[in-house]
Amino acid sequence: MRGAVVAVGTELLLGDVVNSNAAWLGNRLREAGVEVVTSTAVADDVERLAATVRLCLADADVVVLCGGLGPTVDDLTRDAVALACDAPLRRDEGLVAHLRSLFPGDLPADVFRQADVPEGAEALPNPAGSAPGLWLDKGGKVVVALPGPPRELQPTSEPVWPRLAARSGRALTTRQVLVVGLGESVVAERLAGLVVPDGVDLSYLASTGLVRVRFTSADTALLPPLVEQVEAALGDHVYGHDAETLDGVVHDLLGARDETVAVAESLTGGLLAAALSTRAGSSSTFRGGVVVYATDLKHTLAGVPSPLLHAEGAVAASTAAALAAGTRDRLGADWALATTGVAGPSEQEGKPVGTVFVAVAGPDGGRVRELSLRGDRARIREATVVAALDLLRRALLGKPDRPS
Repeated sequence: MRGAVVAVGTELLLGDVVNSNAAWLGNRLREAGVEVVTSTAVADDVERLAATVRLCLADADVVVLCGGLGPTVDDLTRDAVALACDAPLRRDEGLVAHLRSLFPGDLPADVFRQADVPEGAEALPNPAGSAPGLWLDKGGKVVVALPGPPRELQPTSEPVWPRLAARSGRALTTRQVLVVGLGESVVAERLAGLVVPDGVDLSYLASTGLVRVRFTSADTALLPPLVEQVEAALGDHVYGHDAETLDGVVHDLLGARDETVAVAESLTGGLLAAALSTRAGSSSTFRGGVVVYATDLKHTLAGVPSPLLHAEGAVAASTAAALAAGTRDRLGADWALATTGVAGPSEQEGKPVGTVFVAVAGPDGGRVRELSLRGDRARIREATVVAALDLLRRALLGKPDRPS
């Protein structure tokens, strides 16, 4: 089966909103055995949108639209689907009653536009909002319309995927091996000898400091041996699988030991603490942290000796080590992480942009990693967070800092 994704909204074309839905929908369609051949964004124009739906239906078996299902005059997806599929809109009294239950009292007439359904279409319940989705089977092809906000789109779409998988007869399984500390090209080079059997797709997905090695196949039995081979080839650089996150892995390791971590941050300015507090329940393993951006706060809040700061400066391996050790003591944690460095745009203390030190202090001492990072300020700070989490992960596992 071939699929098309159509994101609706002038704001997407102007750059006011990032079209994250397209990537999410493409992934879910792939898992349902639908090959996405087109992904596009269209302005809030009913004629243009209807023309796009017709064009996509000529080339695809499934068209998924997202956005434009709300109550305002620029929400035109229902009208466009009705026009493209020659399916006049009919008001669904059941949906009218549902809207009245959501919004008691007098309602503007436009609210009830959300109860208009193209003839022959099925309304998909929206558990997180008022605008239902739509499923329209037209001449053996399917048009699905989903609300635009991700918090509504994702739960509303849940009934869609098993139905599409049943139609395709080719639901896919994906396994991911998650890698830290190696670039995408290095990972690919180390896996050059990997024999990928027919029926399995291999892809590499890189982000700052991380790479996902992804295998996709309709035959689940082919995937475990490939995962094992990647683990053997990449060793300690593998930090997890599938939907795991680096911060989540760190929390799991700390939880297994009934231990905690605290942080002292200079150049990351709270980003490391944010990463460690993302997961629900993280308070059981994350104590908290201090942002010691100014040099004097490194002494007064984190306990770095003043003579050391005067002699070595704020950006030094010894300073990072002292930040971690002092924070561990002052915040009463079993472990502490520290970050300091030069994020740019100009050098500091004679050290070039990208010079970074991350340190960990623990029950058996500490270690420091020096980094020479590339990129803009945001990328350097993001990469520093990844490096700090990986440093702690390796320390918790009793592994060397960075094996070759």
